[in-house]
Amino acid sequence: MTEQTLQVEVRSRQGLIFQGELYAVTSYNSAGEFDVLPTHANFVSMISKKVILRKPGGQTDELLIDNGIMMVEDNQVKVFIGISRL
Repeated sequence: MTEQTLQVEVRSRQGLIFQGELYAVTSYNSAGEFDVLPTHANFVSMISKKVILRKPGGQTDELLIDNGIMMVEDNQVKVFIGISRL
């Protein structure tokens, strides 16, 4: 059985930071810490503090951020870092 993954893209104003397959993505919003796993419900959220990229095999990369937006749809996660609040 193959481990399910998410297709993830992280961008800032300067350009593409990460693009690839991940096991999970962790971040923070006004309700606290949350994880996005494969087959997660579709949603859009303002995010802050950090984004943790959880790679298959257990490795993680942590991006410290002030703010951003995360969009999840059909196992695709798009993160835009450095987005000002509206």
